[in-house]
Amino acid sequence: MVSLLLILFVSLFFSGFIVRTKSIFSGRKGPGIFQPMRDIFRLWKKGSVVSTTTSFIFQIAPSAYFASVLMAILMIPLGGNPGLISFDGDFIMFAYLLAFGKFLMIVSALDTGSSFEGMGASREALFSMLVEPAFFILLGSFALFTGHTSFHDIFSTLHYGSQISYLLGALASFVLVLIAMIENSRMPIDDPKTHLELTMVHEVMILDNSGFDLGTIMYTTNLKFAMYGALISNFFIGMLLYEISIPMFLMIQIVFAVSIGIIESFMARFRMGHNPQFVFILTSVSLLIFFGVLLVLGKFA
Repeated sequence: MVSLLLILFVSLFFSGFIVRTKSIFSGRKGPGIFQPMRDIFRLWKKGSVVSTTTSFIFQIAPSAYFASVLMAILMIPLGGNPGLISFDGDFIMFAYLLAFGKFLMIVSALDTGSSFEGMGASREALFSMLVEPAFFILLGSFALFTGHTSFHDIFSTLHYGSQISYLLGALASFVLVLIAMIENSRMPIDDPKTHLELTMVHEVMILDNSGFDLGTIMYTTNLKFAMYGALISNFFIGMLLYEISIPMFLMIQIVFAVSIGIIESFMARFRMGHNPQFVFILTSVSLLIFFGVLLVLGKFA
């Protein structure tokens, strides 16, 4: 329950820290930290305009997308304290809850009949498909490392007893940061501020969404960022008390948001043909983690 409340709290200012960091590095005053949430609240006060050519899928997709991410968040623990939903193999359900929400958003984009949105949906599906092996290899490696298959048991029994195991934690954080950026269509995979439909990925999928639905989609993106930040935090929190783990959780989330802002400030968007090559790097790093786990466990002896 604590992890859910913390993630909901962090989601209110996460994108604000990214925007503020980018404005500082570009020499601008920029908006306040809570300006992105003010924009979302403004959208929530508006009605949605729905095309007559769409079916009910287009109308339920934003809410189902939000619900799927919220359900996935319920599985995330805070150190030694389990999430509201915890069972062996829960990270598999976690991944496919996110995939279900992504699937509905892709079908929703196709439902509009727009060639632009169909193009964005195909790109989104491709990148999600390429990211999936990296995520499962990463979590499978730590399941092998700890001997457990649930988020709570993995994070509560995770111990770093050698230099290699510390390196594994750093590599896991690197993989999760890049997965978060790809899943939320950030630089260098996609430019959320671009106005060129031919280069868009996620933005072109939601061109027909407006008002409350658009606000829900934007807030869900903030939730996903905070969710991945929570996963990264759990690699370092361990079995610490709330007095230490909660401030540490918030600090790691801020560092995560600022890191994304710095990356986006100094990196340009890749050419579309280079994106799959970049995503494949994550699978390669996850395989390094897997072989590192085998080395720590002495499987090569």
